Amino acid sequence: MYGYCLILCKTAETTETAEPRAVTARGDLAADEKNTIELFKNVSPSVVYITTLALRRNLFSLNAVEIPQGTGSGFVWDEQGRIVTNYHVISDASRIEVTMADHSTWKAVLIGAAPDKDIAVLQINTPGYWIQPIPVGESEKLLVGQKVFAIGNPFGLDQTITSGIISALGREIKSITGRMIRNMIQTDAAINPGNSGGPLLDSAGRLIGMNTAIFSPSGAYAGIGFAVPVREINRVIPYLIRNGRLIRPGIGASLADARLVRDLGLEGVLILGVEVGGPAHKAGLRPTKQYGNEIVLGDVIIEISGNRVRSYDDVRTELEQFQVGEQAVVTILRDGQQMKISLHLTALDN
Repeated sequence: MYGYCLILCKTAETTETAEPRAVTARGDLAADEKNTIELFKNVSPSVVYITTLALRRNLFSLNAVEIPQGTGSGFVWDEQGRIVTNYHVISDASRIEVTMADHSTWKAVLIGAAPDKDIAVLQINTPGYWIQPIPVGESEKLLVGQKVFAIGNPFGLDQTITSGIISALGREIKSITGRMIRNMIQTDAAINPGNSGGPLLDSAGRLIGMNTAIFSPSGAYAGIGFAVPVREINRVIPYLIRNGRLIRPGIGASLADARLVRDLGLEGVLILGVEVGGPAHKAGLRPTKQYGNEIVLGDVIIEISGNRVRSYDDVRTELEQFQVGEQAVVTILRDGQQMKISLHLTALDN
């Protein structure tokens, strides 16, 4: 043992002083690295951090107090200070705060929401403050395998960028209301809690979707994330700014739910009733009627503008492609015969 210590001591005494190693030159960054760096630099000023607070009663004093509710992301929509995010990020909030890329924090108010689409618009009052709206792209021409980027605030971490590809298109997920959101973009870009409401970007740094949900048993990143396509966002946002809600076109008819249609063995959507004076009534669509113990089924909608419909959700999805007042061609089944009927759409009450 004593000899071992002598060897160590002698080694320490005779060893030359160690110096840091020379740095190996790396050369220029790769083209895709430069693109990612430039993309983040250009778009990150448009991405915001959203904090929500909720009112809770103090158990001892019974006074209402505000406590942190949750966090999420969002992006600047226009120069008027409107911020777009997911509805589920702010749905139960009593107060909303938006933190910009420069860490300035602003009080926000909800000016419009479409819960079925999981889209919400906030307003911040920024007189004289420079804000940068996000560049808007397109989602109609996206391809599976295309490179994408997500910027947000996962787990409350400030301004994080992740990259991946489009894994699939045309996916469906359930919204906070239980209604299916269709034509979602699936990506493997890392999306975690706190990324909700943040932008999904193409390699040109343009908005192509809003990160909305992840598929994960643990609630953390598992390689499957979903984003609302920008086409839907760009269609819905003007309604929310003008009206505070999405004005949906309808045909002025009540429709049977999927279970009843299935029990009756029908292929399509059964009309239960028509609103007097509404488009369906004016077009002569027949409702379901009861005469004593006998039930006479009404018309069954099987197509709208050539697209097959099998449920109430299908009908709503197809009609949402139109504006109130526009004309839609509805194919119905009546007494075993197909008929095409044109009708002008009206605004739904909700």
